[in-house]
Amino acid sequence: MEPTPPDLSPVRRHRAALRLCFAIPGLSLATWVTRTPDVRDRLGASTAEMGLVLFGMSIGSMLGILVAAALVARFSTRPVIVAGMALASASVATTALGTEMSSAPMVAFALLLLGAGVGLSEVASNVDGSVVERELGRPVLPAIHGCYSLGTVAGAGFGVAGAAAGVPVPWHMAVALVVVVVLFACAVPGLRPGIGRTRAVDAGPAGAGAGANTAFVSPGEVRERRLYRDLRLLMIGGVVLGMALAEGAATDWLPLLMVDGHGMPTGPGSLVYAGFAAAMAVGRFAGGPVVARVGRPAVLGGGALLTSVGIALVSFVDSPAAAGCAVLLWGLGTSLGFPLALSAAGESGPDTTGRVALTSRIGYVALLAGPPALGFLGEHHGLRAAMVPVLLLMLVAAVLTPATAARAVRPGARHGT
Repeated sequence: MEPTPPDLSPVRRHRAALRLCFAIPGLSLATWVTRTPDVRDRLGASTAEMGLVLFGMSIGSMLGILVAAALVARFSTRPVIVAGMALASASVATTALGTEMSSAPMVAFALLLLGAGVGLSEVASNVDGSVVERELGRPVLPAIHGCYSLGTVAGAGFGVAGAAAGVPVPWHMAVALVVVVVLFACAVPGLRPGIGRTRAVDAGPAGAGAGANTAFVSPGEVRERRLYRDLRLLMIGGVVLGMALAEGAATDWLPLLMVDGHGMPTGPGSLVYAGFAAAMAVGRFAGGPVVARVGRPAVLGGGALLTSVGIALVSFVDSPAAAGCAVLLWGLGTSLGFPLALSAAGESGPDTTGRVALTSRIGYVALLAGPPALGFLGEHHGLRAAMVPVLLLMLVAAVLTPATAARAVRPGARHGT
């Protein structure tokens, strides 16, 4: 009698829930980004002052990222994801209120909530995504991250339409809040409990969920210190650093870069960001067959070089049309950087959770903490010149991409514990 195949329905529902969990931060972030010129005008802020406002997101993201792994080990991924999405929802409402009051501190606090929400939910969601990927036996992280890009495309399109129609930012944010809450309510039921919680290893029930829990035991302080001495993992972290900073720079500064640096009107400037988000979505959904054909290092190395070309054209070519087209290269090149590097980190040795969490921290700190620093450079040298450090880091990332090659597994070796 043939054994009964495992029921993968809960796993597929979990995958669908994770798609929404990634789309929500993308939608929230794009809703903010596409209205940054209007928010800047409403606040009467300079480029450096906008950098300080964005620093609220940096503080929140670092707090969320630093505590995410410990919270997952204590409570499991599901409540951490829920808390992160709740913070992202609260940030949309607070942004609306802060803009209405023309209060830069309140807008900065709203971005702190958004950064904390993104840091918490996406670190935990990446852990869940790695579990789902292993249970289904095929890559799912690129497509799941693609839903983040779809969320940014939807949010950017909504923002461009709102800016073109002259919809006040608070009303725009209020409608976005309703959409985010509805997606939030749809996502939560599909998230399986217990994943990532250390105590679930001893007390969890047998079955598919228990296996996932066993693979995601908290590494502890001693094991985490060992990860920081893993040269290959640090090289993968370097790839993530460059890719995430390039994505974060575009996310936070592209509309203002096009408006202030290339003289575009506000509407077309926001539309360029929508093109960037669309290029990222295309790369993430279409990249799987390319990775299977040519390999992860080649895709990441080619993407880093493509991004470098895009950033160089935006920075050095004084043509709005050329800059708008170059942004598509920028988005396509960075599209697979984060998900593929996370997969490489998880496969790079024992303690999958610790490796994914460490790499996620590097990526999200660069994604959310790097752009405010670019604002200070932009204040003194212009936003186009501020992108040059991003370009240099992308070239370094291209050199480091061989470290992301699949790790040869020795017979009898154990991974993911």
